[in-house]
Formats: sequence, C-alpha cells, structure tokens
Amino acid sequence: MAFQLPELPYAANALEPYISQQTLEFHHGKHHKTYVDNLNRLVQAGAHETKTLEQIILDTAGNAQEMGIFNNAAQVWNHTFYWHCMSGQGGGVPGDRLEAALIKDFGSVDAFKAAFKEAALTQFGSGWAWLVMKDGKLSIMKTANADLPMAHGAKALLTCDVWEHAYYLDYQNRRADYVDVFFKHLVNWDFVQGQFEG
Repeated sequence: MAFQLPELPYAANALEPYISQQTLEFHHGKHHKTYVDNLNRLVQAGAHETKTLEQIILDTAGNAQEMGIFNNAAQVWNHTFYWHCMSGQGGGVPGDRLEAALIKDFGSVDAFKAAFKEAALTQFGSGWAWLVMKDGKLSIMKTANADLPMAHGAKALLTCDVWEHAYYLDYQNRRADYVDVFFKHLVNWDFVQGQFEG
C-alpha cells in the first residue's frame, strides 16, 4: 500500500504568528509531500514495498546503495514527528515527570533548552536537533540532512527542524530567533511527555 501524506495535526494557520500559514503550506504541502511521493516511487515493486516506514528506515540506514530510499523515508518520518512537536497552544513548561527527568539528566530545564538550542544552531547546513532517550537517559542529538535517532538506537522525544525551508520565509537567516520562538510558543510538551512515557 502506498504511503500517504499525513494531515497536519492542526489548521495551516494554527501556529501563526510564529510560523506562518505560507510556511506550513510550502513545508507540508510541497516538501513533505515530495518526500512521500519520492518514497512511493522508489519502493514500488521492490524489496521494501510492503514494509512499514520504520522498517524501511532501519533496513536502509547506512546502506550507500539505498541512500535515496533512506533519505526520503526518514524525511517522511521526521516531518510527521516534527508537526506533532508543535501546537498553537504550545510553549510553557514540561509536565512534572518529564521536568524531573530533564533536571536529573541536564541539571535544569533551562540547561536542557540551552543545550538543545546549541545543537540547533551548530548543526551546519540542513538537519535536525533532537531530545532523545537512550539507555534510560535523556540526551541531545543533532543530525544532518535526513538522519534521525532511530538509526542510532535512540528514541526521539522532541525535534526542531533546522532545514532552511522550515523557517526562512518567516525568519530569513535568524535561526536563533526561530529556535527561541519554538521553545517559548510552539513546543507541544504533552506530545513530548507522551513519547517519554510511551
């Protein structure tokens, strides 16, 4: 069965004024859709055609001959996850259990945010910043291009897309402002907590 472009979990204007409807329409309706279309074309009538998205990612990670399949599958997954990491009623503070874990592993919630922001700002070129769980511990990852935590044995809890198409229409080259707004107004802590406890 062909992969489908998932619906956004909110209206296209729900993140305004922090992320514009125009950005979401391009990012979801053009970029994310292209990854879905490319993936369907690449796996059609091949060995991966009946696999789940996660199976395709894990089976193609690190395989230079299947890099095109990995890149598109991973970007379908990454974007779907990213949309859920944000909410029009986002921002605020994490729930008690997640907050306690962040304090345990980073020293404070502010120290976690600073480390996450550093990862987002120092990811050279296109990529992602992540809060992940691995071996029972929270940590920060940054990945280039389509790479993602599951390819490295880690569970994603939160991500911020730092490809330029995620923010350039609204913030131009001000990636730091975009990341600040992401934390202050957009992070869907309920979703992050669900990933943490799931």
